[in-house]
Amino acid sequence: MLLIVGLGNIGSEYENTRHNIGFMTVDKIKEDNNFPDFKEKNKYFFTKKGDIILAKPTTYMNLSGEAVLALSSMYKIKPEDIIIIHDDLDLETGRIKIKQGGSNGGHNGLKSIDKAIGVNYHRIRIGIDHPRNFTPKIDVVNYVLGKFKPEEKEKIEKSINIISQNFDNLVSKNFDKILSKL
Repeated sequence: MLLIVGLGNIGSEYENTRHNIGFMTVDKIKEDNNFPDFKEKNKYFFTKKGDIILAKPTTYMNLSGEAVLALSSMYKIKPEDIIIIHDDLDLETGRIKIKQGGSNGGHNGLKSIDKAIGVNYHRIRIGIDHPRNFTPKIDVVNYVLGKFKPEEKEKIEKSINIISQNFDNLVSKNFDKILSKL
């Protein structure tokens, strides 16, 4: 089994915000790869096709670990068979980095997941840039919960498309092939 989780916040006010890039990516993977519709459980939305589960926590970002733990426990999925897709302030907009384990970089969703299942899962980090790179007056919380500017949206959509179009490489954890498409 493989569990692919996109991080974000539920609710229409959070749609197309920087912090919901994980949700956006999982939605695109679902659409492009003919997964059934999402079903809602207590702590997450999920869809399953074969041995692959796509999920979006409904616990809000800071409690994402609850949803990941619930799903991984139910299906007996080891951390190394979990891929978390999330926003990253420390990468320029649209840049993708992939790694297994390591620091959560202060990301509250990852902190929650680390606490719930440890750190040995895979992470697909999609850059959203840091507001300090634009002006020091923008609050980080308001920035990550803000909508993409048109020029950012174009870069983000390109990154999301690359991940979705390389679904087979994602499933086989052939991450270098995904990164080579950038």
